[in-house]
Amino acid sequence: MPSSTKFFHARQPPSVRSRLTVLILSGCLLVGLVGFVFGLTSLLKPVRGYKCLHGEPKSVRVVWERGSGGNGGGRSIGNGGLLDTENGNKRHKVMGFVGIQTGFGSVGRRRSLRKTWMPSDSQGLQRLEEATGLAFRFIIGRTSDRSKMLELKKEIAEYDDFLQLDIEEEYSKLPYKTLAFFKAAYALFDSDFYVKADDDIYLRPDRLSLLLVKERSHSQTYLGCMKKGPVFTDPKLKWYEPLGFLLGKEYFLHAYGPIYALSADVVASLVALRNNSFRMFSNEDVTIGAWMLAMNVNHENNQALCAPECTSTSIAVWDIPKCSGLCNPETKLLELHQKESCSRSPTLDSDD
Repeated sequence: MPSSTKFFHARQPPSVRSRLTVLILSGCLLVGLVGFVFGLTSLLKPVRGYKCLHGEPKSVRVVWERGSGGNGGGRSIGNGGLLDTENGNKRHKVMGFVGIQTGFGSVGRRRSLRKTWMPSDSQGLQRLEEATGLAFRFIIGRTSDRSKMLELKKEIAEYDDFLQLDIEEEYSKLPYKTLAFFKAAYALFDSDFYVKADDDIYLRPDRLSLLLVKERSHSQTYLGCMKKGPVFTDPKLKWYEPLGFLLGKEYFLHAYGPIYALSADVVASLVALRNNSFRMFSNEDVTIGAWMLAMNVNHENNQALCAPECTSTSIAVWDIPKCSGLCNPETKLLELHQKESCSRSPTLDSDD
C-alpha cells in the first residue's frame, strides 16, 4: 500500500500541486533571506570597545546609605544603598575603573599625584583614558566639618576628578566606604575591572592596563598582591581585630590593601547583596578578602602590584612592608617620578 504522503500527492490535481510547489519554494527562499540578513547584521555590528564619552562630568556625587533606607530621590543600587548621579548619565564604558581612595587630610597627596602619574586636567584624564582604557577618580566621603567640605568643593570645581560618596569619611569605616565605592562605581561605569587604589602609591597606568586586559579563563577574578599573616588580637596594636575570635590565629589569603582589582562579575555580586548582609571586619583588606573567600572567585597573585622599587615590570610601587603605601608620600611621589626607572622606562607586556 502506498504511503499516506504519496497517496495525498497522487490525489491532487496538477494546479494544486503547482501551487504547493510555489508555496514551498517561496518559504525556503524566505527562510534563506532571513538567515542572510541576520548573518549580515552580525557581521556589521561594531567591535566592542572602550570609547570615551566627550563631555562626561568627571566629578559625581553619589548617595549611599547603610541598610535599605535612604531618600526617595535616588536610584536603588541592588537591594541596598541609593545612587543619585544628579546628571542622569548612562553607565560610561571603560576597560577598567580606578578609584583612588583619599581623605580630607590628603590634600598634599593629591597635589603630588597630579604632578606625577595622574593628569591634573580634564583633557589629560581623557587622553589617559583613551590611551589605556582606564578611568581615574578620587574617592572621598563627607565630613561634618563645614570648612573642610568647603575646601573640597573648591578642589572639585578646580580639578573635576572626584567621585564623592555620601558616607562619613573615617578610617574606622573604611570597609563601609569600600563597599560604597564598588556599588557606586558599578552604577556609573560599565567596566571589566574595578580597581581600588590608595593615594600613596606610585602607579603605572599603562602597565595596569596591560595586566587587566589579559585573557582569563575565570570570569570572577580577585587580582592583587596576596598575603597571609597573624591575626592581631592585642588592642594596643595598629591592626587590632576585635572579631579575631572568628578568624583564628592566621588570616586567610587576601590582597594587600593599597591596590587590588575585582572583575565585573564579582562586583555585580556585591551590588546584588544587601549591605547589612556583609560581615565587616576592622581592616578593609581583610574584609574584602573575607567576601572573596565566600564567593567562587579566582585569586590571582601579582607581585608587580606591590613592588618596593621601580623596575621595568613594576605596576604599583610602595614601601612594603615598612608602610602601608609610600612612607612620606607627598615627597616620595615626586622623587620617584624624577627617576627614569619609574616614569620613563618602557612598558613591557610580561606574562608573569
